[in-house]
Amino acid sequence: MVFGLAGLLPIGFAPPAKALPSFARQTGQPCGTCHTDFPALTPYGRRFKLLGYTAGGGPYRTTPFPAFPSANDSQSATDKTRGYAKASDSGDSDDKDYVPPISMMAIVGFTHTQSPLPPPTDPFKSNDNVILSPVSGFWGGAITDSIGAFAQVTYNAPPAGGFPDPFGHTWTWDNTDVRFAKTATAGPLDFIYGITANNNPTVQDVWNTTPAWSFPYASSTIASTPSAKTVIEGAFAAHVGGVGAYAFINDMLYLEASAYRTLGFKQQNAVGVDPFGAPGLIDGFAPYWRAALEPQWGNHSLMVGTFGMHTEINPWIDPTFASGSMGTFGQTDKFTDAGFDTQYQYQGDKYWLTLRGSYIREFQRLDATFANGGSSNPTNDLNSLKLQASLAYGGDNRVVLTAQYFDIRGSSDPTLYSALASGNSPNSNGFMAEIAYIPFGVSKAPGWPWFNARVGLQYTYYNKFDGTTIGAHDQNTLFLHAWFAM
Repeated sequence: MVFGLAGLLPIGFAPPAKALPSFARQTGQPCGTCHTDFPALTPYGRRFKLLGYTAGGGPYRTTPFPAFPSANDSQSATDKTRGYAKASDSGDSDDKDYVPPISMMAIVGFTHTQSPLPPPTDPFKSNDNVILSPVSGFWGGAITDSIGAFAQVTYNAPPAGGFPDPFGHTWTWDNTDVRFAKTATAGPLDFIYGITANNNPTVQDVWNTTPAWSFPYASSTIASTPSAKTVIEGAFAAHVGGVGAYAFINDMLYLEASAYRTLGFKQQNAVGVDPFGAPGLIDGFAPYWRAALEPQWGNHSLMVGTFGMHTEINPWIDPTFASGSMGTFGQTDKFTDAGFDTQYQYQGDKYWLTLRGSYIREFQRLDATFANGGSSNPTNDLNSLKLQASLAYGGDNRVVLTAQYFDIRGSSDPTLYSALASGNSPNSNGFMAEIAYIPFGVSKAPGWPWFNARVGLQYTYYNKFDGTTIGAHDQNTLFLHAWFAM
């Protein structure tokens, strides 16, 4: 059988984890200025990212070399960004010392599933496992006045039962976004504009409604999750390189167009990515689009947007590598993912209230998979819905309550989904709830000021799992974790 459908392949990419102390050190702002939760962004945090991670204001110079006298773009952008913060320090000075924007983070988690994990589970127990994974190092901040980066290298513990092929890795490059950003004015219009080069479609996005940064922000690395996912939900995370241009107009309208291409087999392996972790190789380039409108009034902001990607994939001939083949089929499977999302955010006196929703509809034309006996239908669809509410209360000693409903459903296909519990359906749905505690939101940690932590208790409940209600509750998962960033 040909497993050409991206959604059916396990994705071993680390959970997103991106609240960096180096950003706080660079801007002079506490973590709570940019984040309602790790890594959920405030309006200030979104502008900081749009400005290419270059805004300063902290006790150290943002770049290794003094700015040219004419290069005042970065300073004016910094001043504008500070308008979203309640307090700030003075701007950059050439008299300040330079400290590289390096950070690290680690998550240690305890996982309990309602039923034991299916064998083989080595090197883990069948249940109640404590695992340190992931552990990441970051470059997070300015490179020049107009160029900045968020670049991550990650250690992931091996999967239960070991790697499925010889190309599994524990160390890998992870989410990476390098930006060039400027500001400009044209008549009544103000612009932030720039170029992004990144390795994961939607990792460049500034709202926590698109796949790369959506809830849950930390999750178990060994618990079972629904098998079916749309292509844009991480199928090619770290397997691709992409470049795009974006503009944020009048602090309200965001527009972006990007294109992605898979790295070669040897290139993926060289950066610690198992090529067989993706559904194949992209034929040519995959275009990605994003548009969002975010009006703000008082302490309120509302975003309504759309995003999507069209991908033509040459599937692997043998994704298990049992025959030793690295080849792909000449025909392609075509996937068009169209997403719609919205976010409402309100900043109260001592709290943040955030409501989010996203819906992705994927149209699948399975020319390669159908022709080679991997699917019963030549065309299918797959849909992903997430509805979320979050309340972050307090500055220091912040408590974050988050609840989410998720629903995955699509066409029945007894050949494509034969390996799933139902044998013909990708449908899964359920709820996720989490309570998290963040000790330092508006002040600095004693001793080492650029340190923070997040302790979370998360529970996932399934009404349906991989197309059936029978045994769905067996996948229910309790995940207790501590997340350290420094």
